[in-house]
Amino acid sequence: MIALVLLDVFATVLYARTGTSVLSIPVSKLVRRVFYLASKPFGRRRGTVMSFCGPVVLVLLVLMWDFGLTLGAALVIHPALGTSVINPSGTTPTDFTAALQAGGNSTSIVGSGDFSPQTGTFRLFYIFASLTGTAIVSLTLTYLMQVYSALRSRNSTALNFHLASAETGDAAELVAGLGARGKFDSGHSNLSELAVKVTEAKEANHFYPVLFYFRFSEPHYAVSRFALVALDSVTLIKSALDDEKYEWLKESASVAQLWRASMLMLNNLTANFLSGEMGEKQPDDETRERWRRRYQAALQRFRQAGIETIADETAGFEIYVSLRAEWDDLIASLAPLLAYETEEIDVAGSRLESAAGRQDFSARSHSPGD
Repeated sequence: MIALVLLDVFATVLYARTGTSVLSIPVSKLVRRVFYLASKPFGRRRGTVMSFCGPVVLVLLVLMWDFGLTLGAALVIHPALGTSVINPSGTTPTDFTAALQAGGNSTSIVGSGDFSPQTGTFRLFYIFASLTGTAIVSLTLTYLMQVYSALRSRNSTALNFHLASAETGDAAELVAGLGARGKFDSGHSNLSELAVKVTEAKEANHFYPVLFYFRFSEPHYAVSRFALVALDSVTLIKSALDDEKYEWLKESASVAQLWRASMLMLNNLTANFLSGEMGEKQPDDETRERWRRRYQAALQRFRQAGIETIADETAGFEIYVSLRAEWDDLIASLAPLLAYETEEIDVAGSRLESAAGRQDFSARSHSPGD
């Protein structure tokens, strides 16, 4: 038991790679499942219930590690109660509850509590248990600080995408803003920064898988939401912009990094939190029609922003379908795990009327950029 806890702490805190934990990942998945089922009767308030999942997972991991060490120590000490481990001030109880108390004392401070080792073997065990317990406490505190630091960084990335899209969650709005008046010179730098942010978010989720279980009431903080905006931005740049004028942008390292970092993040998450093989899924006729209307809305917005669009729109749409098919199913599979609705994540694809109802792009000249 002690070795199992130490192995799990090592894999979770020190080795820090997704999919390597012995106990933490199964426990985390179980907690998420319980919250997912328990939140169903709450309707619109389901997201509020799910928002407690991440913190509860962390609390349970800490309690699991502490209790595992205590139980392991108790199993070692129990047969020795009354002989090698005694109560110096009176009669030594020999029940398992007393062993748990002695085990808990042994993992805190040597010599504390009502039980004292009487042989060299158990004195050494108490020293080992005390050092182990102290190390686990220190590592746990460090782990909690690192997790919340990574969570803040991930939320900052999500908020960057939300604000860059004028708080719409629409990748077309983001691209249009980056290339206003048809000029992507400065917008390319912003795109590079966003690509770096996504790369950092990918590594944060890789180092701390528990981040996945943190759900916020605001859907724009969802990993699946900002990953969709990032990938849809690249998809639109590749398929909707004029090939001749914006060839340099389509071939830039920034666009490639944004795509690859987002895909790596999604593939990493789906590989560890979904069962079964995930891959490219060809859309049915209904989905193609929905994507077509989304694509046409994006083209219209780009033209309003003064961005030259692709000459052959039919060919451009086929490129859009080909690229979107690589990631759409990943998003659609991840989002429901934390009880997100499709319209919360794919805002532009689910609420096409919201894009049509926005003010003309030129109105940004004398407004905050709504």
